[in-house]
Amino acid sequence: MALSLCSTKTLLFFFIISAIPIAYIISIELAIAMAKPATHVYQYHSPSFLCETAKWDDVGRRFLVSFLDGGVGQVLVPDEYSPGTVLEEVKLVKEDDMVGNATMGIAVDRPRNRLLVAFTDVLGNKYSALAAYDLSTWKRLFLTQLSGKSEEKSTADDIAVDAEGNAYVTDVVSSKLWKVGVEGQLLSIIRSPLFTAKEWYKNVFGLNGIVYHPDGFLIVIHMCSGNLFKIDIRKEEEEVKLIELRGGSSVSLGDGLALLSPTKLVVAGNPYPSARLVESSDGWETASVVAKFNGPTHRVATAATVKDGRVYLSHLLGLGFPNTKKKHLLVEAVF
Repeated sequence: MALSLCSTKTLLFFFIISAIPIAYIISIELAIAMAKPATHVYQYHSPSFLCETAKWDDVGRRFLVSFLDGGVGQVLVPDEYSPGTVLEEVKLVKEDDMVGNATMGIAVDRPRNRLLVAFTDVLGNKYSALAAYDLSTWKRLFLTQLSGKSEEKSTADDIAVDAEGNAYVTDVVSSKLWKVGVEGQLLSIIRSPLFTAKEWYKNVFGLNGIVYHPDGFLIVIHMCSGNLFKIDIRKEEEEVKLIELRGGSSVSLGDGLALLSPTKLVVAGNPYPSARLVESSDGWETASVVAKFNGPTHRVATAATVKDGRVYLSHLLGLGFPNTKKKHLLVEAVF
């Protein structure tokens, strides 16, 4: 006779199945705790399980972090910091009118002393917005709605800021970019046939990580296909080109991006490796993966940031028991 979904045997079966990955994760965490880390690691406590992004704010000497359950926090790194110290995340932004929306990508815009923040309805894809906050007072400077219920499904994901203060926000669901002016006005939407992969299943997640290059263009990654795009924003109409990846290079399932230098790009993403170093010698017409880094794969690397010339990866999962603080990791990626 078939097992009832609520029978003791069925519940026991599901308990055993779920215990296997949990036991595996615990064993990995214990091994990490007992062994000396291969690279430098910042640890911090937070009430949130799921961290989306962490970006280093050099002036403030802190990591600014966003969470899928909403809000932005800071993790201060004191001058007297010693390796192994567990730091504390302190909430800076938690908006009542954004309840129910995740906080996704963030971008530090130091020339204008502000932080740009993407809010989105992750589950329903029915709302996306860009907000700006003063980095000193945390006063909200503007909130610009990018999409709503009556429009195509969209999910604001990551942000880059150009030299004039314009923000570019990727839409990971509908594979487009929103351009928002320095005062918060929605200026345009950037679309291209190149943003749609030929295979339907490679469009489940589209445009994701984005960075601004000081030579006046954007570099954007299409997550499922692994395509990298160069978008020239100096022209009246943005020019989109596919960056040719040579030597069998792949950045498939790449997530967050960080520009390490004008010729070097870090692509964070999982499942394996945790990050890839991509290099170009011709102004990003072509590029190659030149090195890889393997971190704590089970925590899922989602973003990269540069602190004092060193790359740190933030991870989706903070681990800990319910109703307790969760421990998150910022792991140095050495290539």
